[in-house]
Amino acid sequence: MKDHLFKEIANELQLGMSEKNHPFRFFSLGTMGLDGTIGLRTVVLRNVFNSLQLTFYTDSRSPKITEIQKNNTVSALFYHPSRMIQLRIEGKAHIEKDDSVLKKQWKAIPNAAQKDYNTVNPPGNPISGLKEIHYLNEENHFCMVHIIPNRIDFLKLGQPFHTRVQFSLEKKEWKGNYLVP
Repeated sequence: MKDHLFKEIANELQLGMSEKNHPFRFFSLGTMGLDGTIGLRTVVLRNVFNSLQLTFYTDSRSPKITEIQKNNTVSALFYHPSRMIQLRIEGKAHIEKDDSVLKKQWKAIPNAAQKDYNTVNPPGNPISGLKEIHYLNEENHFCMVHIIPNRIDFLKLGQPFHTRVQFSLEKKEWKGNYLVP
């Protein structure tokens, strides 16, 4: 039963990456803020590897990058309302440093979406109006972040009972344990 649930997790994450309207397309990312608070924001799932490594894109000047550089332990929260599935994924975030990987991915991003990564001012800077947003012509601040999961908490609400399993990565193999929901 646990193996079946793990395959369901992998399948739903793959669908989240590939289907624009899938509920796992967007997820909440939690980081430890520099001031000790928890930072939460919604990011877009861009890639899922067989190892369940997750990838999202961001502006390299974003506060989440500074937070990850200081403490790369992160949490990701996914929710599928019609299937009543919640996934909490904990792991380590790694910022992609390989310029060839970044350049290849940058070229694959539609021009309209590239504006998300080439504003003159960093994300979060105050402005007096939307007309103050200016864009760089040649330079960009595109960044890829990979999450290497080490724990996945799966909760499926249902009748006659809910199902909860915690999967942990142990010696490169996922092990699951049922938990009281």
